[in-house]
Amino acid sequence: MKKVSYYAACLLAGVTLFACQNGPKEEPIQEVIERGLNRATEQSLLMAKTLESKEGQLPTSIKNDTLTTSNYSWWCSGFFPGVLWYLYENNPSEELKQYAELYTARVEPAKKITYSHDLGFMLNCSFGNGYRLTKNPHYKEVMEEGARSLATRFNPNVGLIRSWDFSKDKWQYPVIIDNMMNLEFLMEMGKMTGDSTYTQMSISHADKTMENHFRPDYSCYHVVSYDTLTAKPHIKQTHQGYADESAWARGQAWALYGYTMMFREAQKPTYLEQAKHIATYLMNHPRMPEDKVPYWDLDDPKIPNVPRDASAAAIMASALIELSKQCPDAFGKQCLDYAEAQIRSLSSPAYLAEPGTNCDFILMHSTGNLPGNSEVDVPLSYADYYYVEALMRLKHEVKE
Repeated sequence: MKKVSYYAACLLAGVTLFACQNGPKEEPIQEVIERGLNRATEQSLLMAKTLESKEGQLPTSIKNDTLTTSNYSWWCSGFFPGVLWYLYENNPSEELKQYAELYTARVEPAKKITYSHDLGFMLNCSFGNGYRLTKNPHYKEVMEEGARSLATRFNPNVGLIRSWDFSKDKWQYPVIIDNMMNLEFLMEMGKMTGDSTYTQMSISHADKTMENHFRPDYSCYHVVSYDTLTAKPHIKQTHQGYADESAWARGQAWALYGYTMMFREAQKPTYLEQAKHIATYLMNHPRMPEDKVPYWDLDDPKIPNVPRDASAAAIMASALIELSKQCPDAFGKQCLDYAEAQIRSLSSPAYLAEPGTNCDFILMHSTGNLPGNSEVDVPLSYADYYYVEALMRLKHEVKE
């Protein structure tokens, strides 16, 4: 009787006896990818329609269960247009293209900004993806002006692009690890315009960051401030992490992505070695959760009772897929397998929002700035962007 009940229980659960004994069969990764892209498309179209009549507005996050937005001047302004361009690339419908063009146009005034290092995020994610897919000559013109604006933040004596202009009583010339992400824009503009100045700036910034931002274990500081006379660091600390010597999760992900990208663009072997060291540090970290979605800071002493950061996992996954292509060996396979596991986690009900929920963002459970009590355990536009980018990269890998 007990045996019959056992079989009946298995059948009622919709599985075979084998599955009951050995666990459910893993969903094919192709199905995970398509499910993620379909959900991303559904949510993003809902978001696009919600904000269509709100002139100049772009999504950022949620506060008090309400959608928060910004205009072009916020560093996150380019991410939602970038999501739409990736989704259009995946499914070239006229509706997706029109919305991608609409929200990209809202970012255009950023091309004149000289007070921010984040023009790469703003313009490359939006206009860069748009130009890649449409070759619209106006998009190129916008990017060229934006690159000239960003280049004004490079100090030849220091050899780096300045990140922030605030807290001048504390920092002489602050450079944050996030700034590695904006180098892709300048590297692309170097190729597009033939102006090697952009390439040289990017390489100088990457070299000096590699020299001064990293600890012996290849974790990195968030902020390094340089003495403008000696061009040497005078402060190394955090601004958004748990402590100056802790491993703020998203910062480590920025570093991994940045050096993987710089190797692809500059083909300097030192960049590949740096990316591999950072990847090894992250993939083998003893406090990485089983689902491979990092805690907001890997050194928070309250782990596991602390927020996760889905954005860090999405950035990591996208970078690891790219890195796997640069390492056609066992290490590359390890990177790809790890990224696939992260994509499976992010595409599960634990992180992937149900249709029409989450204020139409795609992913849940990211952390922006916990010490500042800002954007904690909420969706973030850049989490969505790198998740969709990772899905697209993985889709190409599976096809190949």
